[in-house]
Amino acid sequence: MAKFYSELTEPLQKFIQKQQIFFTATAPRQGRINLSPKGMDTFRTLDQKTVAYLDLTGSGNETAAHLQDDGRLTIMFCSFTDTPLILRLYGQGRVIRPTDPEWETFYTYFNSLPGQRQIIVLDIESVQTSCGYGVPIYEFMGERETLVEWADNKGEQGIYEYWQAKNLTSIDGLPTHLLSD
Repeated sequence: MAKFYSELTEPLQKFIQKQQIFFTATAPRQGRINLSPKGMDTFRTLDQKTVAYLDLTGSGNETAAHLQDDGRLTIMFCSFTDTPLILRLYGQGRVIRPTDPEWETFYTYFNSLPGQRQIIVLDIESVQTSCGYGVPIYEFMGERETLVEWADNKGEQGIYEYWQAKNLTSIDGLPTHLLSD
């Protein structure tokens, strides 16, 4: 059965540290729901009520657009090992860009990665666990190097041009403010 918590307990924080993948879900007030898998050691628990992840350049920038439009963010972890568990974090998300005053404070929690775009912070309102009995068991084989190689090959200028072409609006036409001053 599902259990709800008001914050991340120490055992739940330890569970998060062991996970290789997490999923983010956002939605604008009107438009498509976005659900994205994330990995590459980009997630950090900052305290019992705050988590963040280093967002890397991707084909779209839905999360940033949706958070500015609506603010709701759900992050889900699920165990793929013998011990089943699903963990969902619900709350209000916000985007921190490299030009924002908070960037340096939050960026210290992360390792630098090519193509890093912004930091997504979740202020937790509710935490839920559920059984995860239906989640299959998988073995982690390693991180894909494709995204890092792609960003390295593009270089800083190439990434900037890619952002201009592909990351300034959501698929529903909402602004991401990625390059806004």
